Amino acid sequence: MAAECFKSLALFFFLLLGLASSDVPYLSQGSSLSVENPDDVLVSANGMFSAGFYPVGQNAYCFAIWFTKPCQDGSRTVVWMANRDTPVNGRISKLSILKTNKIIITDADEDPITIWMSNNTVKVKHPRSQLKLLDSGNLVLQTTTNLTLWQSFDSPTDTLLPGQPLTRHKQLVSARSRTDYSSGKYKLLFDNDNVLRLVLDNPETSSIYWPDSTMLDYLQGRTRYNDSRIAVLDSSGYFLSSDKTEFRSSDFGFGPLRRLTLDFDGNLRLYSLEEQQGVWLVTWQAMSNSCRIHGACGPNSICSYDPGSGPKCGCPPGFKMKNQRDWNDGCEPEFELSCDNHDVNFVQLRHVNFFGYHYDILRNYTFQECARDCLNSCCKAFQYRYFPEDGFYRCYSKWELRNGHRYNSYVGTLYLKLPKSFPYNETVEDFRLNCSDVQTKQLERSYVKKTGNGSLKILILCASTLGLVEMICIFLVLFFLYKTGKSPDALSIMTPSGYHVTATGFRRFTYAELKTATRGFREEIGRGGGGVVYKGVLPDQRIAAIKRLNLEAHQGEDEFLAEVSTIGRLNHMNLIEMWGYCAERKHRLLVYEYMENGSLADNLMTNSLDWKKKLDIAVGTAKGLAYLHEECLEWVLHCDVKPHNILLDATYHPKVSDFGLSKLLNRDSPKGSSFSKIRGTRGYMAPEWVYNLPITAKVDIYSYGIVLLEMITGKNPSVGVPVVGTDGEKWRQRLETWVKGKKIGASGTSWWVDEVLDPGMGDDCERNELEKVIEVAIKCTEADRHQRPSMSQVVQMLVGGIKKNKNQPI
Repeated sequence: MAAECFKSLALFFFLLLGLASSDVPYLSQGSSLSVENPDDVLVSANGMFSAGFYPVGQNAYCFAIWFTKPCQDGSRTVVWMANRDTPVNGRISKLSILKTNKIIITDADEDPITIWMSNNTVKVKHPRSQLKLLDSGNLVLQTTTNLTLWQSFDSPTDTLLPGQPLTRHKQLVSARSRTDYSSGKYKLLFDNDNVLRLVLDNPETSSIYWPDSTMLDYLQGRTRYNDSRIAVLDSSGYFLSSDKTEFRSSDFGFGPLRRLTLDFDGNLRLYSLEEQQGVWLVTWQAMSNSCRIHGACGPNSICSYDPGSGPKCGCPPGFKMKNQRDWNDGCEPEFELSCDNHDVNFVQLRHVNFFGYHYDILRNYTFQECARDCLNSCCKAFQYRYFPEDGFYRCYSKWELRNGHRYNSYVGTLYLKLPKSFPYNETVEDFRLNCSDVQTKQLERSYVKKTGNGSLKILILCASTLGLVEMICIFLVLFFLYKTGKSPDALSIMTPSGYHVTATGFRRFTYAELKTATRGFREEIGRGGGGVVYKGVLPDQRIAAIKRLNLEAHQGEDEFLAEVSTIGRLNHMNLIEMWGYCAERKHRLLVYEYMENGSLADNLMTNSLDWKKKLDIAVGTAKGLAYLHEECLEWVLHCDVKPHNILLDATYHPKVSDFGLSKLLNRDSPKGSSFSKIRGTRGYMAPEWVYNLPITAKVDIYSYGIVLLEMITGKNPSVGVPVVGTDGEKWRQRLETWVKGKKIGASGTSWWVDEVLDPGMGDDCERNELEKVIEVAIKCTEADRHQRPSMSQVVQMLVGGIKKNKNQPI
């Protein structure tokens, strides 16, 4: 009773402080803005912009900046969000300025969780700071001498305001949908070639769609010869980039309010505000035909553009809409078609093009040869076109149907592979685009129920008696623990239990839950330098792999923090999925999906892997590492690629694990990175570790090449290969040196492949594929890191090698 009264009293005074801080021009150090007080809003001096907690769903709020004046329909135009991917609750959550001059957003809880923190660019020791919203819409944290410590212009979300520069260290990321403000799949950024590009970037695929990737950049007025990488929109509606991208709004000139926004549909649009009507007008856009935006309709679907009604999506013959609630998920086949099934027909779809995802460009092929090539492979369709500029036909066999577009000016035809037994017609079933139900966010949080009769007299009475009651309670609890012999950890029963969602978005388990799930950590299934992995059954009956980190090992707690922050940003079919974690007192545990077939290392010691499975594992692992290096939001080095960290599910589908132990780098960090200690496993480590050279993604590529050689030769690189010299002396040679020596000694012949091949592989491997994989492995293990390919190039080389065997899927 006393504790409840105290909490009510604290809430009462908290609300009074919140009211006192409302309607002020700035937020002082040590003060806060509360999500519970709608008046806790910062307003720019000209009244044009406001900043505060903005509702993004049911019981979900993000700290945002918006145009103060509402639109005609009453909606607000948001231009920036701090915590767009991790909204906070509508109770107790707040934004505060710490004494360290950091801005933080904390979520509701007995022990508040930090959801977001400013990454201050300038550090000062003692000056006091203030948070102000400038007339430009820039939210700045400044000292009393106007030194800027942090500003929102340095971390844009999906919008650029006039005067806000876009540089090499920044990017615009679209919203997920019209009503979901979280990060979507489209980006505007400067690529490594200094060109400003629009990119589709999601876990399944990544591609550039603006400027037109079918044309050379210089033919579109772009230049790569300026590495300043900066672009800015001025208040007159003129946009200029260092790669010579420039455009003007159709109402060019000073006057209307403007914003440049990367919309959820992937189109970059310049808007001007018509103040009298209260509507935003599009005065320029990057893509006049929105069907040219990659991923507009999802996989296996076809986009058709009507200037009057806009884009529409459709399913080709034999396919149906995948998700009635979200039509951007595309279409799925209504049939099953294996790679070796030749009982098929090719259905003609005129004026239809699926951009990209072809095995190869086959020039000067006849139509029959093109159809035969698709028939003898796992291709889903092929395109056959005549190009008058070179006088040849070109054949494109498709292994994926993405970025489908139908337009009359396209002279090519798509030939879709369907079973002969499947009833079909040559029509495309249309369905409207982006008309799914309004999506809202419902956060799952547990609250401490706060009660009280609302009487100030009772609150005062509770406060006056609180001290005595609290002392009695503490004494009784300590006496109880002493008599029962329980540790102070038992105090955790006094905290609210339930499902806690932190900034990472995973399930937070208690130590007791995981101890029960593993039956007291009884069944060990793996062990490494970071800790021990146990098999467990979660309360929802899912089988999990629970990694108990060894805090006394190197980087124990750092490993935990690195893995949680890293895995929370990554999602790929060839990366292990993490379901949750435990961070309770000294305990640090991670909860992963359980992989039925263990690790690649376990299976290499058995006869469970034939050549096809090994080939699939090689390609899948390469794709997972390529995502880590080049496609995800952060640039991630694994630093310990080995068979023990490649796990296999029930169908031997590979997933890379333990990548959270690696050093997490920004994509725009310097060319080399520094590590406090050597990482990796003997036999798999690149020479850079030994010679103290800069550590880059090439260390993973070297280790991956060693894994390939181990799968092919069956020899353990950790112990080396026993060799006898001409003088009879015996020593052990590094695996890659031994394989390269065999190749050099062969003098151009291929007999050496038989000498390095694992005898246990038998005769089921296709010779061309085998030689291609060995060639890739040798390139990956070059001593000079500059001679090694990138991981995306490795994927391309492996896929190209597999294609030569027409019955192998890619």
